[in-house]
Amino acid sequence: MPSALAYRPFRRLTVAWTFSNFGDSALYLTVAIWAKDLTGSNAAAGLVFLALGLPVFLAPLAGQLADRVSRKRLVAVVNLVAAAGVLALLAVDDAADLWVIYVVTFGYGWVGYVTSAAQSGLLRDMLDDGDLAGANGLLTTLDQGLRLLTPLAGAGVYALYGGGAVAVLTASMLVIAALVLLTVRVDESPPTPAAERESFRRELTAGFRHLRATPALADLILLLSIAVAVTGFANSASFAIVEGLGLPTEFFGIMSSIQGGGSIVGGLTAALLIRRLGERASVGVGLVVIGAGLGLALTPSAAVVLVGAAILGLGVVWAVVGMVTLRQRLTPPQLQGRTSAATNMALNGPQVVGTATGAALIAVVDYRVLVAAMTVTILTCAIVLLARKVTAPDAVVDEEPAAQRV
Repeated sequence: MPSALAYRPFRRLTVAWTFSNFGDSALYLTVAIWAKDLTGSNAAAGLVFLALGLPVFLAPLAGQLADRVSRKRLVAVVNLVAAAGVLALLAVDDAADLWVIYVVTFGYGWVGYVTSAAQSGLLRDMLDDGDLAGANGLLTTLDQGLRLLTPLAGAGVYALYGGGAVAVLTASMLVIAALVLLTVRVDESPPTPAAERESFRRELTAGFRHLRATPALADLILLLSIAVAVTGFANSASFAIVEGLGLPTEFFGIMSSIQGGGSIVGGLTAALLIRRLGERASVGVGLVVIGAGLGLALTPSAAVVLVGAAILGLGVVWAVVGMVTLRQRLTPPQLQGRTSAATNMALNGPQVVGTATGAALIAVVDYRVLVAAMTVTILTCAIVLLARKVTAPDAVVDEEPAAQRV
């Protein structure tokens, strides 16, 4: 078990995080189904995911907010505000109210970046550096486990009682998470005093500048952004893979579940891998494993493709936990929120572009070409990362805001 669980504040944070993630997972898929049922349009359902993805471009504002106030209180208040916002879905009756779904989804997506940025700082304040990998691995394991179970629960509630009931369920989970979080005791690092702050623009971009100025993070984030961008092709290629196997569309659900199982294993083993290899090497190994998993999708065997899905899930978690742990460890407390937000934008932004590109290409390019391109690109990124020797400091202990140093 992760040593982080020895800390009562982390245990309570984990409980709060589990409730909020339960609400997230129950809501995301359900609102897309709801949009499809209201309109009969696949495009209307797809726009739900677009509304969920677009807030990534507002992530720097989320990071700025997380670095300027008490992060614990911020997450609690944001959860309560999100609960109230989700209840607006109770007003949805027919296709004319579809805009409410899009607005709520967009707002909920931005709330996710606020809580992610704040949580990064909370973990850094709460835990020793040696406990960060285990904590991140545990939270990832819980996240993947919930993604396997709660969408089914949300879909079941929706089928029985309608979308309004799912909104009430999600809102309840968020309120419980907020109440639990308020019981967490943590000595938070104070924000930079107002007299020492820079202009709003420089404050807003401080996370990006910190990533660029930290050698151990700069190339890592660049290579990961390239790898993540091409994985956007997979959102379109996955259904073509199933079709190429001559199997019904429902097989995609089996693939997703198998990938989720691999991700759970990845979360449970990430801390061990990081202790043995270090964060950067763990990210490189994760990328190699991702490339191998994708490569297996080129085979005509359904069993081999499922093995590849499990391997893919394993590699994704190893890469993500290694990156997040290194970023937290090498970022001063006052910059945790903005650096987390900058990382999210650097990775998720290109993935949105990759998804759009893949959707356009799949109509004119054989899916095997897209899978091969993903495999080669990701393995190349892995080789470059593993070949580069960048010495990272053991920890960052710096009371001066990094924005003033870079």
